[in-house]
Amino acid sequence: MPDSAPAPRPVAQALPLGIGVRRWLFRPPRRHGEADTSRSVSFLELFYDLVYVVLVGQAAHTLAEDLSWRSTATFAVVFGLIWIAWLNGTLFYELHGREDGHTRSLIFVQMLLLSLMAVYVGHADGADGRTLAALYALLLALLTYQWYSVYRQDLPELRRTPRRYLIVMVAGIVLIAASVPLSADVRLAVWAVFVVAWCGVECVILIFWRRRPSYEVVTDTMVERFGLFIIIVLGEVVLGVVIGLTETERSALVTTTGLLGLAIGFGFWWNYADLVSRRLPREVGHSLATWIFVHLPLSMAVAAAGAGMVGLVEHATDHRAPVAVSWLMSGAVAVMLITTVVLLPTLADYDRSPSAYKPVQGVLVMAAVVALLAGWARPAPWLLALVLLLLLFVTWAFAFVRWLRQGSLINER
Repeated sequence: MPDSAPAPRPVAQALPLGIGVRRWLFRPPRRHGEADTSRSVSFLELFYDLVYVVLVGQAAHTLAEDLSWRSTATFAVVFGLIWIAWLNGTLFYELHGREDGHTRSLIFVQMLLLSLMAVYVGHADGADGRTLAALYALLLALLTYQWYSVYRQDLPELRRTPRRYLIVMVAGIVLIAASVPLSADVRLAVWAVFVVAWCGVECVILIFWRRRPSYEVVTDTMVERFGLFIIIVLGEVVLGVVIGLTETERSALVTTTGLLGLAIGFGFWWNYADLVSRRLPREVGHSLATWIFVHLPLSMAVAAAGAGMVGLVEHATDHRAPVAVSWLMSGAVAVMLITTVVLLPTLADYDRSPSAYKPVQGVLVMAAVVALLAGWARPAPWLLALVLLLLLFVTWAFAFVRWLRQGSLINER
């Protein structure tokens, strides 16, 4: 080693670092067909999903305070808006996002808008709906810009479907922005039209786009993100039970009803985790579209059950469950079971063993019918919770035993 200190590095050699920083901050998103199939869910995505915990929680809390047909309809519409925003942000990161400053900055801007939206979600059917609509229009505009940044880079032969997607996004911005000055009832109706129309049109676009898949878009991380969103809404079930027990004079019956309600949440998880989650859907358009968009009513039902838990616990000592609570809880379980029936044929491994899946679908349908009958009968809250819990347990147990006898379907996961 020479005794003298090494000469200082020329300033010119520092330029590559500067170029790297600029590239890190302004690097364009990945094009269609460049999905990273080997990556895992990042901390940023988990942080992003946590913001939706607040949004869903605010909407569910409002529903829990006023269980009525109007509040339920409002919850469904607002939840649809939240889910569409989450879907856009999730799929963009999954298909086109990078681990760089540009992607991070855009996601954090989304999170700022989502946090502001959470302030107004609780009273979306009133004057706060105007501010919520304005913020949501801004969020859609940001998401549209992100999708447009991908469209600009795509090969000409791949731009047809993204162009249609962008047209629908722009139309959505116009529709939501136009709802700002309207009355509360008309505004909610416009939002409902937006949710139904957006999901319907995008579902059709997706079906035609993936009719002949030319590259892979379904990855393990995408499936995991949808599963994580179900976990988010399952948290509302736990919160609903805790709120109910906190605000009610506790007794053995009240506590037992709360624990039975919490076990319903466990039943949701067991059925989704073992029947649907971590199983890749088919790449074919109708299967992929069904798999994606059926997750909307599925997650909505689970979140609504969380709101119903409050009333279930608060009325635990009643001889019969209130009409609204009974129908909300039984309806949520029925929707969860029926959406599972619809999801099963979309899975990639469904055709490998239809003899294992089809009987399970039949049991799920029968359990959904019994759940609705239980809601109509309006037994005591503890008994209603017990019946719904048993239905979820029976469906899971039947699927488990059936698949175990059919081979190693469960072990292959």
